[in-house]
Amino acid sequence: MSERTFPSRKPRFQRPHGKTGRRDPKAWRPNFEIDTTILYGWHPVFEALQNGKRTIRRLLATENSARRLSEELNAPLPIEPEIVRPDEINRLLEPDAVHQGLYAEADPLPSPSVNTLSGKRVVLALDQITDPHNVGAIVRTAAAFDVEAIITTARHSPAATGVLAKSASGGLEHVPFMIVRNLGDTLKALGERGYQRIGLDSSGEANLDEVEIRLPVVLVLGSEGKGLRQRTRECCDVIGRLDMPGAIKSLNVSNAAAISLFAVVKGAFRNVNK
Repeated sequence: MSERTFPSRKPRFQRPHGKTGRRDPKAWRPNFEIDTTILYGWHPVFEALQNGKRTIRRLLATENSARRLSEELNAPLPIEPEIVRPDEINRLLEPDAVHQGLYAEADPLPSPSVNTLSGKRVVLALDQITDPHNVGAIVRTAAAFDVEAIITTARHSPAATGVLAKSASGGLEHVPFMIVRNLGDTLKALGERGYQRIGLDSSGEANLDEVEIRLPVVLVLGSEGKGLRQRTRECCDVIGRLDMPGAIKSLNVSNAAAISLFAVVKGAFRNVNK
């Protein structure tokens, strides 16, 4: 295959959302209502370029990364990259961000609704989990388990951009976020559609492995500090727990998500095949 060359362009060096200079700390409050998704790193950008539902507005790449994209993508790039030096991407990101020579600005993906869900699969709901690294890791796990959607609240949740997207390692392109104003109301609506609603909490009344799981099902995870809120618990059909055999009984929420998703998916499909 002939080697593709890319014209060097002088990039418009703006921080995301047009912000320059010293940041206002308030600007970093978690907020899903964003108009630009920032993606950086090989997997987030590579998966976004292959996602027909994702509109890429700007793509910066080092010469080596642009060449690798050309070699590994099975289709033409949807947008011509601006060829830059690594330090020019560094200026657009937080210190220590690992961008691997790729940076993209894109439109957010469309958010599904209760009525557009298939009613046949596993859905994940996050009750005010605020750490973007944890949420990103959960997204990556959800993509591995073929979760249909992740429900999260418009407030007290990290934006689906930047650090979260990097931690998700491309998972954002495979598991859409369903952004809601009121998680309790959404869980009630899912129950009316026939979803089994399983909350996860260390004080749950049943070992998750012993819960009779059926599709469709929504697994609800709470924050590490507060766990599930009271109304969230009240909107679940059962509160399950993970019984750990070792001395440490509590897990990071992203690790708990992986173990509980395995149990839910395994249990759901075991009952489907009965």
